[in-house]
Order: sequence, then structure tokens, then C-alpha cells
Amino acid sequence: MINIVIDTIGGDNGASVCVKGAVEGLKQNRNLKLFLTGHKNEIDELLSEYEYDVSKVEVIDCQEEIDLNEPPVRAVREKKDSSLVVGLNLVKDGKADAIISAGSTGAILAGGQFIVGRAKGVKRTPLAHLLPTATEPSLLLDCGANVDIKPEVLVQFAQMGSIYMESVCGIENPKVALANIGLEEEKGNSLVKSANKMLKENESINYKGYIEARAIPYGKADVVVADGFVGNTIIKLYEGLSKMILKEIKGAFLSSFSSKVGALMVKKSMKKTLKKFDASDKGGAPLLGLKGLVVKIHGNSKEDEVISAIAQCVSFVENDVNGKIIRGFEDA
Repeated sequence: MINIVIDTIGGDNGASVCVKGAVEGLKQNRNLKLFLTGHKNEIDELLSEYEYDVSKVEVIDCQEEIDLNEPPVRAVREKKDSSLVVGLNLVKDGKADAIISAGSTGAILAGGQFIVGRAKGVKRTPLAHLLPTATEPSLLLDCGANVDIKPEVLVQFAQMGSIYMESVCGIENPKVALANIGLEEEKGNSLVKSANKMLKENESINYKGYIEARAIPYGKADVVVADGFVGNTIIKLYEGLSKMILKEIKGAFLSSFSSKVGALMVKKSMKKTLKKFDASDKGGAPLLGLKGLVVKIHGNSKEDEVISAIAQCVSFVENDVNGKIIRGFEDA
């Protein structure tokens, strides 16, 4: 039985999407038990609208909430009865294999570090996110957890990302690239240049050199490594540009009678193409390198993102990704 916590407080769309996603996730994964942390009365009322196996859902009442504007470290330390902290402690104590939360990113990062804890040998824990590309998804890490880091940390990110892509996505010997402003050896800041040298010398990593941001959407690398500042900038631009393009395409198809007719003719093929760039089925962003699995989903996530994050956690646990990362760094 795989045990997963879903934090129902903190997301923009409230507990309803978490509950709906949880019920649907149970239908798709039989070997699953869910802990729903939050306001019990609200959760119970929402659950009453669905049919599900009550033996596989446990509601844990929490009286406190962590606000998005609170200092993350202080909130995690002081609000012991918040839905996030209660859930993280379930992971720490081994009662749950993973936690999914749409709450404060800062609090999730702080809680992952202080409550669940880093694995031995891991210097920093990156947020990793699958990006849709023209071919297969690429894993980008770090997406914002670590802004100021050292070159050896980027090497560890490459190692963690390789394990993730091999174990979860089934990509043998994944291609790793380092985000930079150019492909030439002399380009980049001191962090990137030093990391480039270290990655070349590491025989356990299938390192292919630098990658420019414009090449990422074409799937030129399976794993893209960057510090948190650069990685977060890439993913935010990626998401914003994708939404803008989709909006413009829809607007163009609806702009005239002839374009509407054309839209009907290409609807099936367009739907299939656009599905590749739908972030809702890619899961959340796991915080790699912890002793347990912590997954951050978007604050505005709907039930589809919750469902895909549950499936992601199941795959993560079944393939022992955390165990492989832990053992890899313990043996280093």
C-alpha cells in the first residue's frame, strides 16, 4: 500500500479540487491510501458528494493555516497544527510515502528541509519539473529552490535528474545539458564555467555540454540543469508563453466564419498536438534529495493536476527513486 498525504489548504481553488482529485486518484490506483489534511468538517462535507472506498481515505483535522505572505521558516516552526506541517511529519515518521501541496512554495521548501530532512551527502535539494517539448518531456532542475549555489551542487542536480529520468520516464542514459547564454566554451559566468568542467570530468553523467534556452522546447536534452534563479526564469517564461500562444491560436480560429470552418477541419489533429503542451498531466515538482517525497503543485492547480501528481508519486515510490538517490549519494 502506497500512502500519500494531500494538503487541502493553501491552493487558490480551495479544498474542493483536492478532494475531487483524491477520489479520482483512488479510482485509478487501487494500491493507495490517502491522508487529507485540513479542516475536517469541510473535507467530510466535500467527500459526502462522492462514492469511494472509505477505508482508503483518512481525514486529519488541522486548526492552523500557513499564509502565502508569512515568513516560511517561522511559519513551519510555529504552526505545528497546520495542514502542511502535519503532513510533512507523517512523511518524516514513515506513516506516508509522499505529500502533495499547492501551498506556499517557501513553506514547502523550508518544511522539506527542516522536517523531512536532506538525505546524507546531498548538498542542496532542487525542485524538478517536467517540461513539454517537441519530442519527449525534459526535466528542468532547479526551478527555484536554490538561487545561490556552488558548481558541485549543479553536478549533484545532474546526478539526481539522471536518476529521475531513468527510473520514472524510462530513459536510458539520459542526455544532460547545462543552461547557458551560449554554446561556446568561453561564454557564461564563473558558476557555469566551473560546473561545465566538473560535469565533463564526471563519467557517471551523460553530459552533452551547454544548452541555450531556445533549444529546450525542441527536446535537445533529457535533463536541463540550472541554478534556481535561471531555472525559475525559464519555467515562468515557458508557462507564460505557452498560455499566450494557446490563447492567440484559439482567438485566430474564432476570428471569422472561414477560420471557424478551418478549425473544425483540424480540430482532432490540433487537440492531439496541443495535448503535448498541457502541463496538467505532467505532475508536480518534486523536491529531490530528501529522505521522503515532497511534491509542489501550482497554487492554481485544479483536480487534473492533483490526479497527475498522485500518479507521479505512485510511480516515484514504485520505482524507488528516493532510495536510488539516497544510496547513490551515500556511496559517493
